Amino acid sequence: MFSGGIVTGPALVAIFILAIAILLLLIIKFQVNAFVALLLTGYITGVVANMPLGEIAQTVTDGFGGTLGGIGMVTGLGVMLGKFMYEAGGIESIANKVLKAFGDKKSPIAVAISGFITGIPVFGDVVYIMFAPMLKVLCKKTKISMVTFACAISVATTCTFALVLPTAPPLAVAEELGIEIGIFFFYALVSAFVGMIVGGIVYGGFINKQDQKNKHFYTFDDLDEEAASMGDTTGKERMGALKALSILLVPIILILLGSFVPLAAGKEIPFVSFIGNKNFAMLVGVLYAALVSRKYLTKSITTIMSEGADQVGLILLITGAGGAFGKILQATGIADYIAGTLSGFSIPILVLCFVICQIIRCAQGSTTVALTTTAAIMAGTIATSGVSPILCAIAICAGGIGLSMPNDSGFWAISRFFGISVPDTIRGWSIGGFVAGVAILIFVSILSLFQGFLPGLM
Repeated sequence: MFSGGIVTGPALVAIFILAIAILLLLIIKFQVNAFVALLLTGYITGVVANMPLGEIAQTVTDGFGGTLGGIGMVTGLGVMLGKFMYEAGGIESIANKVLKAFGDKKSPIAVAISGFITGIPVFGDVVYIMFAPMLKVLCKKTKISMVTFACAISVATTCTFALVLPTAPPLAVAEELGIEIGIFFFYALVSAFVGMIVGGIVYGGFINKQDQKNKHFYTFDDLDEEAASMGDTTGKERMGALKALSILLVPIILILLGSFVPLAAGKEIPFVSFIGNKNFAMLVGVLYAALVSRKYLTKSITTIMSEGADQVGLILLITGAGGAFGKILQATGIADYIAGTLSGFSIPILVLCFVICQIIRCAQGSTTVALTTTAAIMAGTIATSGVSPILCAIAICAGGIGLSMPNDSGFWAISRFFGISVPDTIRGWSIGGFVAGVAILIFVSILSLFQGFLPGLM
């Protein structure tokens, strides 16, 4: 089985388990950066599977380049767009507008919606840093559990990070599965909203009832409420909420036009396809963001673009390395063998996509690694399953939301910024994210029953 060519049969499962164990050991035990760990694990997997050495190097290169070729530009432009919104005060304006509309007593709903919107253009850590002081004030003022607020904001932002373009993880999944980006965006956005409602708002409300009953509160006695408010303390003019939302909507509308207009017309329309291309749409979005935010900025446009490019570097490296590792799993036959073996247990394909991704996410912590690896493992099976690849992609993304453990840097960001204990972080964020993921899985399973009638799913 090990001589005369690449390894086949049940030994592939053992190699896969070894590969995941090595990956986890490198990331968790030895604190190796995920980018390096993924590349190293990919090379080791290829060697153990008896791939020709020349093919291993080329496969890693092809996997890395293929992944970044599909998502590199749009991810970089997306981060720049979010940077303009943040520096111009647009993110704060959106949050304040939503909070004002809902009032203090319904503030967890407002917090979730604010996190859902602001989590699209900016990273979760930025949202947490920005919201944390205000949420502590709300906790003192309303007597609503801080764990409820942490649940609302973290689940909402992670739903958009894992599902909604132009963030890197769903882009990588879409690229791997070869699905139409605009249609995927539409269904993923709706699915993410469902996850936010169930995991962030409904489950968060349950936490608050439990904490009120058990008198479990965080008092934040040393908090300076005036200094901790989200209001503008610099005196500079801030971009309005509607103008900030328009920055988000410009590329989204172009991408949706590029996907749905040809679908409705029944033919390709070159001009619409051109303006709806994800890279061009995001470029237009960045130029529009620079134009409308110019008067609110304290930094130059060049500086903001440069800072955005700096932020996106490691994200792209990790995503590309995930694609390289996935390509090795495909080239060795591991992905097809595991998917085929699991399919033999008659597990529904959507559940299978979710479970595999959830296991990898829980084991090593990174949503991006979990999504890219699962997409590579399941790509062949999804193509022949008869279930819409778009729904399968959403199920994969849903599996990357919950069960965040202490091996996830986001876990500690939530605990640290919101000042809650590790058990409360697990209760509010880890379980809340899992509830959101399961809700999304149920939602897309229902959609799959009607995929023959719903636009773009077949």
